[in-house]
Amino acid sequence: MNQMPDIPVQVPIDNPNADTEWNDILRKHGIIPEKPKDPEPVIQEALLEAHQRAHENRLEDKDLDELAALEDDEDEAFLEQYRQKRMAEINALAKASKFGSVYPLQKVDFTREVTEASQQAYVFVFLSSSTDSNVESRVLGKLWREVAQKYGDVKFCQIRADMCIEGYPERNCPTILVYKDGDIRRQIVTLRELQGVRTKSEDLERVLVQVGVVREGDTRLKKRDEDEEETQGRHNGLGRTKQATNADDDDEWD
Repeated sequence: MNQMPDIPVQVPIDNPNADTEWNDILRKHGIIPEKPKDPEPVIQEALLEAHQRAHENRLEDKDLDELAALEDDEDEAFLEQYRQKRMAEINALAKASKFGSVYPLQKVDFTREVTEASQQAYVFVFLSSSTDSNVESRVLGKLWREVAQKYGDVKFCQIRADMCIEGYPERNCPTILVYKDGDIRRQIVTLRELQGVRTKSEDLERVLVQVGVVREGDTRLKKRDEDEEETQGRHNGLGRTKQATNADDDDEWD
C-alpha cells in the first residue's frame, strides 16, 4: 500500500497582528509570533516618570537665597530638606576649600606638590610659555588665577614648561595637565580645543565638569552664568544710554 506524501497545510492568515480568536489559537501553537506590544503605554509611562522626577528635583540647583524666595510657593517641610542639603554642601565645600590661589612650582617640588598632592585633591598644572609673545599663555595665566580663587577645593599650580620638562616645545605652550590619584587624567595642549585666545573662565569650568571635579548642578557654575547676564545687561544699558545721548545731541543741532 502506497503512503500518501506529507503535504504541508497552508494556514489562512489574513492579518497576523489582528486581535481575533483564530490568531490567538495560532499564537498559542507558535504558528505566528506574539503580537508586538503597543509602545504608547511605555512612552506615556516614561514621560510621566520624567515629569515626576523633574517636579521632585525642581529645587535641585537653587541656592539659599532662591529657596528663601520660594517660601510662599513651596511646602515648608520640603524647603527645609533642601535648605539642610544646601547647608551641608556649603559646609563640605568650605572644608575642602583649602587652596584658593595659584601655587608656583619648582621642578624639585613637582612630585610632592602635584603627584602626591593629587591623592587628596585634583591638581591642575599650567605649563606656561617662557616668552611674553605667547598670547595664549598670557590669556591662560589670567584665567588660571580667576578660576583658582573660585574653586578652592582644586589645587592650581603653574610652572614654566622648559623648567619642568627639558626641551619642551614652545609650540605646545600653554599645556594643562590634570592629576588625580597620582595619574594624569586629562591633558590639553595649547588652547586650541577650548577657544584659543578667546578662551574664557567658563571654558575652564567646562573642563572641571568633564573630568568630574565639579558637578553640573554646582551653584558656583550658576553664579558664573548670573554674573555674565548682569555684565551683559550693563553693557547693553550703556550702549542704549550712549545712543540716546547721541540722539539728544543731534536734536540740539537741528
